[in-house]
Amino acid sequence: MRIAILSCFYPYRGGISQFNACLYGELSKNHIVKAFNFKRQYPEFLFPGKTQYVTADDEAVPVESESLLDTANPFSYIGTYRKIRDWKPDVLIVRYWMSYFGPSLGYITRKMKKHCKVISILDNVVPHEPRFFDTPLTRYFLKGSTGSVTLCEAVSKDLLKIQPDAKYTVIQHPLYSHFGKKRPREEAERKLGLKSGMKNILFFGLIRTYKGLDILLEAFAMLPEGYQLIIAGEPYGSFDRYQEIIDRLPDKGKIHTSLKYIKDSEVTDYFSAADLAVLPYRSATQSGISSVSYHFEVPMIVTDVGGLKETIGDRGTGIVAKEGTPECISAEIIRYFSDPAIRESRIRNIRTEKERLSWKTFAARLEEFIGNLQ
Repeated sequence: MRIAILSCFYPYRGGISQFNACLYGELSKNHIVKAFNFKRQYPEFLFPGKTQYVTADDEAVPVESESLLDTANPFSYIGTYRKIRDWKPDVLIVRYWMSYFGPSLGYITRKMKKHCKVISILDNVVPHEPRFFDTPLTRYFLKGSTGSVTLCEAVSKDLLKIQPDAKYTVIQHPLYSHFGKKRPREEAERKLGLKSGMKNILFFGLIRTYKGLDILLEAFAMLPEGYQLIIAGEPYGSFDRYQEIIDRLPDKGKIHTSLKYIKDSEVTDYFSAADLAVLPYRSATQSGISSVSYHFEVPMIVTDVGGLKETIGDRGTGIVAKEGTPECISAEIIRYFSDPAIRESRIRNIRTEKERLSWKTFAARLEEFIGNLQ
């Protein structure tokens, strides 16, 4: 097949770009694949982080692509459509994760649907921080899809609310395996400046309101001696509200922050030092952080929101807190460390999942779904 992928690729950074690079690489083994990239993904004033792009010291995987789509310039929609059309793909794959992209991607997919199959890979249908215009823009986009791939059942339910007749399949988020091997714990702790012999809890990834870092900080205050918390990720917005909580904690010296985008070569250190990753999300679909945790065989504590119970709790790779409260999160952390059998069973189940969640499996199931679409 000739497969076109329209989404963000190098030099854009982050989980979406990493996912696309991995998918591009896997599909290229058996098909002719071309990457169509953004010329401008977001106007800078809409981007809450420091930069959308890889920096000189990042290790993002370069993917050859054609940068065409400026989401803020409707004239580029026409040019992007014509370029993809003229390449004559059998399939166009588009990533969709927020309604801002509805007008630009929707224009292109609705036009391309006349020429080839269009597959939408949906990270979210309803954003984590919803607004009144999300549903109409997403509905506009979805009308251009021949079929959709969701990464968990929770997103499928959201999809069917907006598009009841949608043709879709669920394929769970594959594992990121490009971070390399786990390092010795002592080496990782030394590099990060952590005290050895402690129970290490990790909060990793972009820091946004819905991810509940404040809940974890309040939970940490309830833990007994012997714990330290590692916060690693770039804040989207001000970190002040979290710093205020940290400053009033008696054990604030046991909270270690690295408030920046964590480049690939540094990811290994954080997960090699961690005993446990905590995802205290207020809302969620699935989480790319869980696939990194799987790669490094670090069990998780998650809240019962979105697809986290389905993808982590039901698979036995972590603990699902019944309530997203500091009291409940702290109780589950204490329970995890008090019973070695819990850790052993979670790691055993993670190893089973690692065999199932390969990019080869994801690509094969995607190809099967495409083949079955009429």
